[in-house]
Amino acid sequence: MARPRGAALEPPRGLIMAFTLQDIEQLFVERGHRAYDGEPVTQLQHALQTAALAEQAGAAPALITACLLHDLGHLIADRPGTPSLDGLDDKHQYFVLPFLRGLFGAAVLDPIRLHVEAKRYLCFVEPDYDALLSADSRRSLVLQGGSFDAGQAVDFASMPGAPDAIRLRRWDDMAKKPDLATESLDYYLHIAEGVASPSRQPAAIW
Repeated sequence: MARPRGAALEPPRGLIMAFTLQDIEQLFVERGHRAYDGEPVTQLQHALQTAALAEQAGAAPALITACLLHDLGHLIADRPGTPSLDGLDDKHQYFVLPFLRGLFGAAVLDPIRLHVEAKRYLCFVEPDYDALLSADSRRSLVLQGGSFDAGQAVDFASMPGAPDAIRLRRWDDMAKKPDLATESLDYYLHIAEGVASPSRQPAAIW
């Protein structure tokens, strides 16, 4: 049975809730106003800006959707404060995946799953890249394992979804400007709706 609008987002213990687009909208509405960890924007601003930069660059709808949702795991986990300041890697890129698999395919999920590894890859292939990272991104980089070595970089580059994850990562790094105007959440959720397969839109599991 579909969850009533306004109900709590946490699933019962032991179950993973398959999100609908309505669930995603509610999550952004209820928690998107919170500060994006250690940055001068909110979680919602960061998501919208990343999606906007992707659209401006001519990205496909699936990649725009991945950009919108790439940090949704932070909102689902709902941890207080800035995790990296507490020495915590929340693994948000993995945490979100079970919630989205019922709605989207690999073209959306792979860039989300790999966007942290893309940061580690870019630190290896572009020696000056880490200097461009924000303070919080540098802190989290250490917790996430630091720069790749040559073998890790080769392995990453061969993965399906790696090129789009790298593109997402670059927009992610740029999407931290408090005065950057974007389209609305509804606008980007409409794009996401066009990407989601009808067969991938089950009711939430309760």
